[in-house]
Amino acid sequence: MGFIEIISKRLFHISITLPKILLALLLIGGCTAPPSYDVLIRNGRIMDGSGEAGYIGAVGINADTIAAVGELSNATGLVEIDATGLVVAPGFINMLSWAPVSLIEDGKSQSDIRQGVTLEVFGEGWSIGPLNEGMKKNQEETQGDIKFDVAWTTLEEGLRFLVDKGISPNIASFVGATTLRIHQVGYEDRPPTEAELDSMKILVRQAMEDGALGVGSSLIYAPAFYSSTEELIELCKVASGYNGMYISHMRSEGEKILESLDELIRIADEAGIRAEVYHLKQGGKVNWPKYEAVVAKIDSARQAGLHITADMYNYTAGATGLDASMPPWVQEGGYEKWAERLQDPLIRARVIREMKTKAEDWENLYEAAGSAENLLLVGFKNDTLKYLTGKSLAEVAAMRNQSPEETAMDLVVQDGSRVGTVYFLMSEENVKKQIALPWMSFCSDSGSLAPEGVFLKSNPHPRAYGNFARLLGKYVRDEKVIPLEEAIHKLTTLPATNLKIEGRGALKEGYFADLAIFNPDEIRDHATFENPHQYATGMVHVFVNGAQVLSEGEHTGALPGRVVHGPGWKQSQ
Repeated sequence: MGFIEIISKRLFHISITLPKILLALLLIGGCTAPPSYDVLIRNGRIMDGSGEAGYIGAVGINADTIAAVGELSNATGLVEIDATGLVVAPGFINMLSWAPVSLIEDGKSQSDIRQGVTLEVFGEGWSIGPLNEGMKKNQEETQGDIKFDVAWTTLEEGLRFLVDKGISPNIASFVGATTLRIHQVGYEDRPPTEAELDSMKILVRQAMEDGALGVGSSLIYAPAFYSSTEELIELCKVASGYNGMYISHMRSEGEKILESLDELIRIADEAGIRAEVYHLKQGGKVNWPKYEAVVAKIDSARQAGLHITADMYNYTAGATGLDASMPPWVQEGGYEKWAERLQDPLIRARVIREMKTKAEDWENLYEAAGSAENLLLVGFKNDTLKYLTGKSLAEVAAMRNQSPEETAMDLVVQDGSRVGTVYFLMSEENVKKQIALPWMSFCSDSGSLAPEGVFLKSNPHPRAYGNFARLLGKYVRDEKVIPLEEAIHKLTTLPATNLKIEGRGALKEGYFADLAIFNPDEIRDHATFENPHQYATGMVHVFVNGAQVLSEGEHTGALPGRVVHGPGWKQSQ
């Protein structure tokens, strides 16, 4: 090979390799550091709330926000969590919570946080506001084991009171139709005057602009029972103007359930509002076969263009009070008038007859339960009666040598309250069918408690400690009623979408960092009707607004909860 040829080949080689060397040098000089996050959760099975199958990936959190989701193998975190073998999901939404009072006592919200609940939704008929001075005084005088000053007036002020005190979960609320009625009409069985109805509508407007999710009703109880459909439509028209929802414990979940659904659908249609059925059920054995007709009616309304949904708890028993065993007429005027009437022999005789009779115009849970043995007495205000906690109404009646009906009336008078009561009403088969409905989300219909202190003075329904874990353990893993990704969707994105809540209910960049991280093989409920104060297990880590409130299954003590506002809130700012 000649000199010229050798030089030519070397020049050619240099011309090829030099750009590569320069490119490499440029890349080395210009490369960026791998992304870093405040918290990095690695190797988890990501279920983002969409209902799609999960995948192995990571979630990066900065401050209170999800900064990245997906394949983040090169990323680092100031705090890193290895979620191998765990599901990483959005925080769960409890569509019906009675936690305000329990959060005043203990803001850690242990029984729900340990199940992955990061948002508590209040407002089934009664809401924390708006209040007038008479309502404040009455609340303070009728408090049970937990005592507190009612230091707020509006719904917004009540929610802010909880957050300022310090709570672990986020909170949101409907404005209660019962609260509105008491505010203006009191406990009387009459329609509101035109002026009173106008004032109720003004209160709805204020609540919606303060961030309420809509209007909530509970129509089996006095004084809500006295509300007409037309009254509710007028209130809902106001909420509809702010894109709110109407959510209702309907007038009947048993004998008149189909007629009650017709009322809810009519309200949704005439008020132009989305509507949801609280804790859907078919109460009373004779009503279990109505399941198919109930679902068909809701599906028909949805196909006609109405947005109708429902929520439920995963048990065959409900919990309320002995007021649900007595006719509304005897309760008119509030508790004091009710207790006074129950001491009149003539009235007692009439109440006994009506308790034993299938009611045509009110929801008689005593009759629906089929037997006094199916009523458990779980919550007393009077310390001298607390020894009866956990006994059936039939047992207490036998102890007193009375009929169950007489015993129920006497307990209401002696306790100074409606007496917390569990009613066994539902079919396990129907519970499973409901879980699989595409428009079903979930609720505890209870406070968020702890097995300590004042909470041990009464027995809650086990749903307070186990509802969400029961879904994921018993019904998803063990009985395979629905797939896990579908259950996650119904606990997160579905309710957030129904409520028109922005920035929550999904694992997405820019969303608030509310996360539930659990072991799908181990999550389970332990609470029973006999021993309800038992935490669920299997939830490993929980984050609320980017702060870790559960670590390795133990509460951290963090209280990062905030008020979550409804769709009307931005319009007022």
